[in-house]
Amino acid sequence: MFDGVGVRAAGLSLRGERGWVYRDVGIEAEPGSLTAVAGQAGSGRTSLLLTLAGRMRPGSGTLTVGRYTTPRAIRSVAALGLFDGVNDLDGALSVREHVRERVPRLPRSRGRREWAADALALAGLEPDPRDRTLIRDLGRERRIRLGIALALLDRPGLLVLDDVDAGLALDGRENLWATLRDLAERGLTVVASCTESDLPLTVRLPCPGAATGPDTTTGVGATGIADTRALPGGDRRVEREQPRTVPGGERKDGEQER
Repeated sequence: MFDGVGVRAAGLSLRGERGWVYRDVGIEAEPGSLTAVAGQAGSGRTSLLLTLAGRMRPGSGTLTVGRYTTPRAIRSVAALGLFDGVNDLDGALSVREHVRERVPRLPRSRGRREWAADALALAGLEPDPRDRTLIRDLGRERRIRLGIALALLDRPGLLVLDDVDAGLALDGRENLWATLRDLAERGLTVVASCTESDLPLTVRLPCPGAATGPDTTTGVGATGIADTRALPGGDRRVEREQPRTVPGGERKDGEQER
């Protein structure tokens, strides 16, 4: 159903004014695979995922997504699930309004409605694109699932989503991972960040200030040093103080926020 793309990263690193955001990360994700990026707040996991999706430019290393190597080209095949502070849902809008904003620009037809319904169902939601429930009335898990559905509307080859275990009870986390596994089995390449993971394919980023070294438990070389001065919830602090993207995703290391 999906045309998943492979993800290849070697020595991927990003350094900002306050130190390393992530460092020497290696990823080998085949098309149609599910990979977890596990790390504590401040480990650079959000920035790494935005890099994999072409929304942030790394400082060094190599990244290939499908047949693409530049951020602009990678964005054509990669879609973002819900990233807090990056693509937040508008609490005053309904599910229906968010779907209408993101649905592909096709003629108003049954085909378009069916694709929107399919995307909602694949994300584990009721397949009703006309749902008038306001975002502020949705629980955390349903908001995450809606973010997945909106990303699927773009028919991506790579789906990345952040903090999939944040604010969820154990059964909610298990159900969400089951949905992501189902999407991978349908051909979509999925990379998701979390605090802890027991997936076979897991890239583990070290805690802020931890010594670095290869991750021998997963078979994936993954090392990194986070900014030890980041506050609790450090990913978003790092995002503000490290190189940021702007619309078009072309901000480079060292540019100042305006």
